Amino acid sequence: MSDYKIKLEIFEGPVALLMHLIEKNQLDIYDIPIAVITEQYLDYLKTLAEFNIEVASEFVVMAATLLQIKSRMLLPRPAPASEPEDGECDPRQELVDRLIEYRKFKQLSELLADMAEQRSRFVTRLPQEFTAKRLLPEGLSIDQLLLAFAAVWESAIDDYALVSREEISVQDKLQDIMQLLYRHKGQLEFGAILTRGGTRTEAVAAFLALLELIKLNRITIRQEQSFAPIYIMLRESDGANVWC
Repeated sequence: MSDYKIKLEIFEGPVALLMHLIEKNQLDIYDIPIAVITEQYLDYLKTLAEFNIEVASEFVVMAATLLQIKSRMLLPRPAPASEPEDGECDPRQELVDRLIEYRKFKQLSELLADMAEQRSRFVTRLPQEFTAKRLLPEGLSIDQLLLAFAAVWESAIDDYALVSREEISVQDKLQDIMQLLYRHKGQLEFGAILTRGGTRTEAVAAFLALLELIKLNRITIRQEQSFAPIYIMLRESDGANVWC
């Protein structure tokens, strides 16, 4: 019968084994039939020995304790001079106290294990602060600015004849934009800046100058809501300066 296998339950200690036997037989923990429990306990230890499983010394000590309790309960006891308190002369009382204490810790450990299992389903982290430096105000991106530039390009500066090549530097346009903003109390609509001059070359130069001013943190851009006009504004630090 080499294919025959048997599975033995492994207990953390002798008290765990005793509690298992009590629960298995549905016994009253406060009135343990010590003879029945002792017999079943010894049978378990014998089974371990038959399968060459090392028995821990604490299990052997508990077996000796059970046998001692069993023998004490078999011996006749003299009648006390006065009525003893409940359980005072019961040899099982110390064992019962250990079992009750073990059951409390077992129930608590099961509760903590259940709480840990529920908590393991969640992942938390401490609040973090991120400092973001944006060239544009929140809600308005370079892409949106490009779309606005394309709209102005298509609608306001067409239908003209190119007569001669005109050289307009971005630096000149940059100074021109700053002077315009100063004359208009530090605020001007985006389209008004691009259409100033009327040629596409000047519009491109103005747009590149705006990007450069944004990069230098000399101006800010504001749009109250989607599809609302876009305004170019001087920063407070540049409000009293004029580029000449």
